[in-house]
Amino acid sequence: MKFLHTMIRVTDPEATVGFFQLLGLEERRRMENEAARFTLIFLGVPGDEGGEVELTYNWDAQQYGGGRNFGHLAYQVDDIYETCQRLMDAGVTINRPPRDGRMAFVRTPDNISIELLNKGGAKAPAEPWASMPNTGEW
Repeated sequence: MKFLHTMIRVTDPEATVGFFQLLGLEERRRMENEAARFTLIFLGVPGDEGGEVELTYNWDAQQYGGGRNFGHLAYQVDDIYETCQRLMDAGVTINRPPRDGRMAFVRTPDNISIELLNKGGAKAPAEPWASMPNTGEW
């Protein structure tokens, strides 16, 4: 058995692709189905042929529930503090800051939770992260 992908529905594909590119993923392929009026975009971690994220964009306007029923995607990052700073600098809210030096949560433009875990375990607590409060549900 091999994990293939996780699919999430999106309302703004370019904003969501941009978000995942900030995390470090790359777009691998894109398929448009004019008859069924949808676009599929597959993203993955460079150099890792493992599981992908499939973004499904339905061309006709649709509303999707808050995304909490999905749960979250999780990615291991080389440096939790650097990753969170890069995301914040690009305007992404850190919903659960890496106060413990190990874990953080952010959300995609469609409100899907993304868990970030520091490679190799927790880093030493550091400011401003150690005293930063949660900014909402994560």
